[in-house]
Amino acid sequence: MARVLGKVFLVGAGPGDPGLITLKGKNCLEASNVVLYDELANRELLSFAPVDAEFVYVGKRANGCSAIQGEIEAWLIREAYSGKIVVRLKGGDPFLFGRGGEEAQALAAAGIPFEVIPGISSAFAVPAYAGIPVTHRNYSSSVAIVTGHKASGDEVTWSALIESVDTLIILMARQNLRKIMNRLLACGCDPARPCALIESGTLGDQSSVIGTVETLADLGEQSQMLGPTLIIVGEVVKLGRDLPWFYAASRHLGPSSIATGNESPRFAGQAR
Repeated sequence: MARVLGKVFLVGAGPGDPGLITLKGKNCLEASNVVLYDELANRELLSFAPVDAEFVYVGKRANGCSAIQGEIEAWLIREAYSGKIVVRLKGGDPFLFGRGGEEAQALAAAGIPFEVIPGISSAFAVPAYAGIPVTHRNYSSSVAIVTGHKASGDEVTWSALIESVDTLIILMARQNLRKIMNRLLACGCDPARPCALIESGTLGDQSSVIGTVETLADLGEQSQMLGPTLIIVGEVVKLGRDLPWFYAASRHLGPSSIATGNESPRFAGQAR
């Protein structure tokens, strides 16, 4: 008898607020037998899965215990071979620093049917929740996205980025914040260039500081941010002073089932 294969869905969980998952992503969770979820995928999303679904945490933590990528891929293949519907739930978008491409390659090589369900990336959503559009006709017509994990090596050509793009977005930036800012300064970035550090974007405890390339490292350390953080560098950051809609919503709407910010952004440096 021929083996009946299951299927794997690589699902983007979005930037944090569970209301920002796509409808198709929610539908996949509702049909799942097994869910392998990451550290940055909001646990509230697991409630969409059937009560008898199996949940497997396979998150990766800096300086902590992390699932081995090869083992995750083997688990996906094994569960699909057993005929199950498997959801691989990833924070943000599966193909943006989520190793979704590696998992898709492994599934394809094993002959496992799969689909990629894109998610709203924190690269765009988190600045938006801080009132910062990553592009704007008067300020920015180009954007680059890099990972802060590569700040200490030569993997990121900071000098080329500074010269070629208007807006620079750096994900997973907290641990290497000072290294990143020092690299930008060493590569000739204007010390007065506006930048922001945003923590726990789109969630109820979102907070942010706005400063300059020269001041942001000090401001970030003073703020003692511990959650997931993002850095955005460029003139568009100035708009974060004028468009703090997320924080205003929490004051005017009060409690609701939709995540709302409860802290106002903190401003410092010479970013005007």
